[in-house]
Amino acid sequence: MPHPLATSSSEEMGPALTPSPDLLLPRSIADKDLSLPNGTPVDTSSPASSSSLLNRLQLDDDLDVETRDLFVTVDDPKKHVCTMETYITYRVTTKTTRAEFDLPEYSVRRRYQDFDWLRNKLEESQPTHLIPPLPEKFVVKGVVDRFSEEFVETRRKALDKFLKRITDHPVLSFNEHFNVFLTAKDLNAYKKQGMALLSKMGESVKYVTGGYKLRSRPLEFAAIGDYLDTFSLKLGTIDRIAQRIIKEQLEYLVELREYGPVYSTWGGLEVELSEPLEGVSACIGNCCTALEELSEDMTEDFLPVLREYILYAESMKNVLKKRDQVQAEYEAKLEAVALKREDRPKVPADVEKCQDRVECFNADLKADMERWQNNKRQDFRQLLMGMADKNIQYYEKCLTAWESIIPLLQDKPETK
Repeated sequence: MPHPLATSSSEEMGPALTPSPDLLLPRSIADKDLSLPNGTPVDTSSPASSSSLLNRLQLDDDLDVETRDLFVTVDDPKKHVCTMETYITYRVTTKTTRAEFDLPEYSVRRRYQDFDWLRNKLEESQPTHLIPPLPEKFVVKGVVDRFSEEFVETRRKALDKFLKRITDHPVLSFNEHFNVFLTAKDLNAYKKQGMALLSKMGESVKYVTGGYKLRSRPLEFAAIGDYLDTFSLKLGTIDRIAQRIIKEQLEYLVELREYGPVYSTWGGLEVELSEPLEGVSACIGNCCTALEELSEDMTEDFLPVLREYILYAESMKNVLKKRDQVQAEYEAKLEAVALKREDRPKVPADVEKCQDRVECFNADLKADMERWQNNKRQDFRQLLMGMADKNIQYYEKCLTAWESIIPLLQDKPETK
């Protein structure tokens, strides 16, 4: 798998799950010797150019291609206008060598509600596993036109990542609902049938009532819960501040666009100063373009990752609650057996089954948590490197623009 589990022991998981409240990324870029999840070391020295910051990490994405047997991509969004509604569909292309598939390649079209159906089915049939989150119904807050190219492209990227998360999972990628989603020409037919393929685990969890009250979480799962609360709080704060920064950047951009032409108009009145004033106007225009690109990068690349992981944390919390429900049910059954005061040493079968469900939940949740941590470390390393790269490019463009004016100002005193 692209992100193999490093360990599942609670002793080694502890440091990653109980970070200092001031740290966002445990065992991540704060490490002295950086390395990617596959062990590839990362050079921390300054690169020769800003554009090379991401190259070191992007090359790593293809290292495990030869070990994969399932590839899924989402592209080619199309707008459909019907009498009752207007909606967007996306092409989902699958290439595989797995025996579970009848053909080596499939191409189907899916809309957002189809992706939502898939996620619901995965939650029902795989309740012990962490299901990747879907992008919110409206990915970018404040967007009026949900059919705009920017909105559709942002959603396409998010849906593509959603399917790739599932594809990379050792259990979810073999789910029958996922197979149907990738291959069925008419998915609506399967939706109507209901496809009652819930596993025994799924049925048992689905019908757990709220009558049981958990005594206390085991320490390792309490640590996971505390970490998720802190992580969500930190990320939510960053998301709010980042949105405010982008808003202020766009407001500043409006002022800057009005500011530049003033120098050009002034230059028309001052013959001797016309050249440097036109230079200042052009400089400000270049700075406007650079700031606009920076704001677009933050909106399209930075914010979606933050929101995905905020939703990811909520998904993990839901799995943790389900695990607590099963443990509470197990504890209640044990108490019921103890109250009977029977001398038989044999534990009833239903209690043993409930214990098996608890152990299954524990193992799957810990494995998914470790996999999620590995993915998160790589995603946030790339995100922060990308943010640094974009800011360097922005300031380099502004610096170049302002430096271009200096010769105009130096030459002017010589003309009398």
